[in-house]
Parts: sequence; structure tokens; C-alpha cells
Amino acid sequence: MAVAPAATRPRPGGGRLFIIVGVLLAALAFGGVFLLGNLGGGGALGGPTNTVVIAKQSIPLRHQITAADLEIAKASVNGNASLANVYTSTTDVLNLVAEINISKGAIITSDMLARDVNLVPAGNSPAYLPLASGYVGITVPTGEQQGVAGHISLGDYMTVIASSDLQVLGGSQTIQGKVSKTVFTNVRVIGLGPASSGVTSAAGNGSTTSSQNAASTGVTSSLTLEMTQCDSEYLTWFLQNMTVKYTLESFHDYRPAPPSDPDPSCPTVLSAGGVSGKQVDARYHFVQLVTGK
Repeated sequence: MAVAPAATRPRPGGGRLFIIVGVLLAALAFGGVFLLGNLGGGGALGGPTNTVVIAKQSIPLRHQITAADLEIAKASVNGNASLANVYTSTTDVLNLVAEINISKGAIITSDMLARDVNLVPAGNSPAYLPLASGYVGITVPTGEQQGVAGHISLGDYMTVIASSDLQVLGGSQTIQGKVSKTVFTNVRVIGLGPASSGVTSAAGNGSTTSSQNAASTGVTSSLTLEMTQCDSEYLTWFLQNMTVKYTLESFHDYRPAPPSDPDPSCPTVLSAGGVSGKQVDARYHFVQLVTGK
């Protein structure tokens, strides 16, 4: 009678080898995922990190951005932000205007900002102008030919040129001649009105749509400038006695930040002492330009 052979008995310790190999493979896989996550800023899970500008503090609607509002941080750019509309330098954001309320820590994108406050819905306007201590706001007239065809916008810096016959200075009538000279530089624009200047938003998408109605569109008719009271007296004299024109400075030449401290030459409004043709020529030397002495 035939008897079936007994089943082969497993070799002692054979299953333990497979368990050890499995544990090692699992550990290697975990280590690989951890390493890729650290080297790639999250890898496929979070995307690579980039150096971007974020809000250092909460920024309210219609607020003009200052250096204190911004900081640089490493962040994963995804969702509503993309590399095409984020900023990598805080200087690119200074003096732009918030179109929305921006939360602390949020990545600043170009579609959050505008170059002209007139393009931003009124909402809750600031209760005061952004003036440094010792400075005042002064509104001056402008127009298409006087004011660079409406290209001067909120936050820009401009220069002022005064032109006239020398007789307005009240000096000797024997001195004849006309003169033009740049009398102010780096003058900060803090307000426009009443028409919209029709500039594009910070996104640069070519749109010139304003929140104001059609009746108020056109070239801006006035500019509100930030100056000391002493300079305001001189500018008022130029507007009353000379022909005044403005030029728009390149944004590469703008001041790194708006003034934050009083001007030592005119620290308060009480420092202004009045202006006549004599003081104007003593400061700007118009006669010397013509006579050479």
C-alpha cells in the first residue's frame, strides 16, 4: 500500500528574513519621502518655495503701502498667486494702494493693488492724509500740458519748473531776460482730483476703468503734494508770479521711502517766514543765470 510522502517542513528562520527585508524597505521609503519634502519645499505635496513679498501686518482698503507694511518670506506660490503676479522686492510695492483688505502674512499679488486711489472703490477712506511730521498737504492746479498729460498719479514723485521774465523778481529794471529753472525735485503726490487720471492698476493689464462716473473722467485737474510749509510758500509764489510746469520722475529715481521725520530746514509750520521776489532770487539765483554774476 502506497503512503503519501510527508510535507516538507519549512526551514527554521526562513520567514523572519522576509519580515526584516520588508521593514527595511518601508524605512527606506519613509526616509525618501522625508528627504524629498525637505529639499523640494514640500515636493509634490506643497510645491517649491519662492522668495516673495508678504504683508507684515494687516493692510486696510485704500491704504498706501509703506515699508512698514511689508516683509520678505519664503512661501509656496499656488492657488490665487502665481509667479507672474507676485513681488520679489518690497520696493516694487511701495506707494501702491490696497484694493482690498489684506491679511497679515498674505502673499502680496498685483491684483490686490492699484497705482491710483481713484481706481479703488471708496469703502472706508483713511481719516487723514499720509503726511510725515512737519509736512503739509498743498493742492496745486494741473492740466494736460502742465501735468504730463495726466500721467502723474498717486504716489508718484515729480519736479516743478518755474519760468518767467526777471522783472517779476522786483529787482533792477535794466536786467532783462527770461529764465526757466527746476525749483523743486522729489515732490510726492498724495492726492488727485477731481477727475480720474486713467492709469492702469498695479496688475498692468491695460485697464483704465475708474470707480467714478463718466462725468468725472478725464485728465486730473489738481494735485495734492506733500511739502514743508516753507516750500509751500515758495510754490505759492511761483504759481502766482511765474509759469509753472511739472515733470514726472522715473520710478527708478523715486525716494526709497516717503519722508518720516521733520525737515531740519523747516521742522514745523511756524518755521515759514514769508516769501517775496527777493527771497526767491536769494534761494534760486534766477538773476545769476542771466547775468552770469
